[in-house]
Amino acid sequence: MEEEMNAIEENGTWELVEPPPSCRPISLKWVYKVKRDERGEVVRHKARLVARGFVRREGVDFNEVFAPVARMESVRLLRR
Repeated sequence: MEEEMNAIEENGTWELVEPPPSCRPISLKWVYKVKRDERGEVVRHKARLVARGFVRREGVDFNEVFAPVARMESVRLLRR
């Protein structure tokens, strides 16, 4: 968890600000994963801090959503 928090701070991922009075902040949670090698032995423990965005309401907490996704047709076109 400490390694993840250091990476977040070093990369400037977030900026801590006071929320407007009409908005409620999105909560966070830690997600843990064990990385194993081909023999099944534990290589390392990973932790990620993720936002619980499912509590947001359209028009109140956000106006639009943008998720960059590449279609396979576009990828094939660029490879040629």
